[in-house]
Amino acid sequence: MKRVKVSLALALTLAMAAGCTNEAAPSTKPGGTDEKNVTQAQSSPDNELFIYTVWPAYYVKEDIFQKQIGDYIKKKFPNITIKHVHWDNPGRQHKDLIAAGTIPDIIIDDTRRNVQGQLINNDLQYDISDLIKKYNFDTSKLNPAHMAQVKNLTPDGKIYGLPFYNNDFALFYNKDIFDKFGVDYPKDGMTYDEIYELAKKLTRVEGDITYKGFSQNPGHYLNYNQLSLSALSKTEDKGDMSDAGWKKLVDNMRRFYEIPANQFDTVETFASKPTIAMGVATVSDHLVKFYEENKNLNFDIASVPSLSDAPNTRYQPNVYSMYITKQSKKKDLAFQVMAALLSEEHQIDLAKEGVIGPLETDAVKAAFGKNLPQMQGKHVESIFYGKNAMPPAARQQDLVWYDVPVQGVFQPLIFNESKDSVTAIRMVQEQATKAIDTLKAAKTEINKAATTTK
Repeated sequence: MKRVKVSLALALTLAMAAGCTNEAAPSTKPGGTDEKNVTQAQSSPDNELFIYTVWPAYYVKEDIFQKQIGDYIKKKFPNITIKHVHWDNPGRQHKDLIAAGTIPDIIIDDTRRNVQGQLINNDLQYDISDLIKKYNFDTSKLNPAHMAQVKNLTPDGKIYGLPFYNNDFALFYNKDIFDKFGVDYPKDGMTYDEIYELAKKLTRVEGDITYKGFSQNPGHYLNYNQLSLSALSKTEDKGDMSDAGWKKLVDNMRRFYEIPANQFDTVETFASKPTIAMGVATVSDHLVKFYEENKNLNFDIASVPSLSDAPNTRYQPNVYSMYITKQSKKKDLAFQVMAALLSEEHQIDLAKEGVIGPLETDAVKAAFGKNLPQMQGKHVESIFYGKNAMPPAARQQDLVWYDVPVQGVFQPLIFNESKDSVTAIRMVQEQATKAIDTLKAAKTEINKAATTTK
């Protein structure tokens, strides 16, 4: 079974290429939201549950959706039918389903990036707190950082969803390069300072081959940072990267790329061009991607390096969650299905396929990667080493959410323009504030136009 890398560009490509692999949403031209259609009830059979997936991107492949979700639902709820539609552009975006009056019962989406921009802005959100109580669902059994990522979207304490899948990070390392240069393998619990010393030893130029000691995506590193920092002000509509922790984070990463011959290069070539000794990458998709690109790659994994003042701390959750829409007429059924997907039985099944879920019992941990040939004999314990950093606290109500492109600190400002860390951080903060002002102005114009047409 081929699983594809979870990235926005690839999500778009795959969705368009595989448009007929899922049951298609009703044909509609992309356009603005129609208030009448937003509240229109779905005309689906009583035993049909409509699940709309946006992330993970590989659910564009129907066989993967069925293996990871659909088959288990059929097993536990044999009397219901699942209708599955995956996001596509154009034609299968949230606004298209809303305009057609075919609103899903459950949406699975990226929590940090899309929930405020898509779920809340499209008035699809529904507080499931009463359902949690009604069905005695114990959220305390779930990873607390995953739950916090769901709860911290709003300051009013409402719970709009439950975490389903965390595309967490690990340190992949090429054992052949370590062996070649006689360097000890990295261990769980190492700090960035320790990894930096290894990177200096492993960065070598031999003939026309450059061995790079370390590589990591700076955008992921900053977005899911281990200091739990947000690039947005919690009380105002503006960017805010004034916390001293931002400079600490930037300086920590830039030193790796200032090692002679270790200039930035994408970690994506870790398997296809195996000259990178160590690389931090997301687990679930890269376990498959790296194996497909190079089945002979002699690699293992260790826990992600931590900061010296945040020891044994993984990144903030890169979590995709399940949401029940307020328009759904099958909220009880939808919740029971979500609860089943979070059962230990199903979380074990997912763990065997290399999926990191929010339930981290001993049985789930022990099952991780059992169905993946590339994980046999690997140090899978590192996947669950330490704890996830908590996501930033909720911002003040009604503030505009903007996904600050923090990767811009490094590319282009540091890598291309050699800006100092303070200047690069300030420039990205200013760019974010300008972007938020533009979003607010556009929203004001839309509201004016709506008032005029009434």
